[in-house]
Amino acid sequence: MNDSTNNPSDLFENGVSPEPVTEDIPAPKPGRFSVFGSLQSFFLYAFLLASLFTLFTPDNLFSGQMLDRVFQAWQANPTIIATFVERTTTPTTNGGRIGIVAGHWKNDSGSVCSDGLTEEQVNLNIATLVQQKLIEQGFIVDLLSEFDDRLSQYQGIVLVSVHSDTCEYISDEATGFKVAAAVHSAYPEKAARLISCMADRYQAATGLNYLPNTVTNDMTYYHAFDEITADTTAAIIETGFMNLDREILTKKPEFVAQGIVDGILCFIRNETIAAPQSTP
Repeated sequence: MNDSTNNPSDLFENGVSPEPVTEDIPAPKPGRFSVFGSLQSFFLYAFLLASLFTLFTPDNLFSGQMLDRVFQAWQANPTIIATFVERTTTPTTNGGRIGIVAGHWKNDSGSVCSDGLTEEQVNLNIATLVQQKLIEQGFIVDLLSEFDDRLSQYQGIVLVSVHSDTCEYISDEATGFKVAAAVHSAYPEKAARLISCMADRYQAATGLNYLPNTVTNDMTYYHAFDEITADTTAAIIETGFMNLDREILTKKPEFVAQGIVDGILCFIRNETIAAPQSTP
């Protein structure tokens, strides 16, 4: 999946802090007991513990100022922040397991725009937002790289691979999205329903044209389809063209992510599907 958009500085700014360095600290020598010193230490530790508890509660981890700081750092280095999000989020098991592949992540850049913006960056940005939103819905969500070792016999309710289309200008009609499942799916009726859900909900959330007639063999024969378990329903989505659809992909990625999330939830919850308005 190839693709295009605005200035990469719109997505990625500096701001990732270095990891702390730990070192051995010699044990303090025993001293004389001090009531004032003991009280001072007590209140200091109490304050620190209260601050940490408040910061890392599930409700606060990705909200308000904490979320803003995470996104600022993310813009500077999405790979580091995606890993941070994955490790610091404590998922629940209420909804089951979902896999989200960030297309090209940790493998290659995918499409590269003239200003240096890469498809890998765009995909990772969107995929990480999808992960966060699904975790909020109570699912265990694995953020996977393009050729992640965990794809081998991966088992979940759904697996969706997030990609973007070319950066090159093709024509004024080269705008919109497409979704595909494996051409040889073990459960074609489930795969068809996932595609219908994704197309319907994604179109509603983004307003982009649905382009089912432009699905390629690279999509229907996507490598991950042959790596996961047969009972894991999977799809791949080209979220839009990095040329004409660049603004929504980079300036409003929350709409893109919400469309993917809504499509996944539609499939899992067996929601009603309206016939999507396709564009030739």
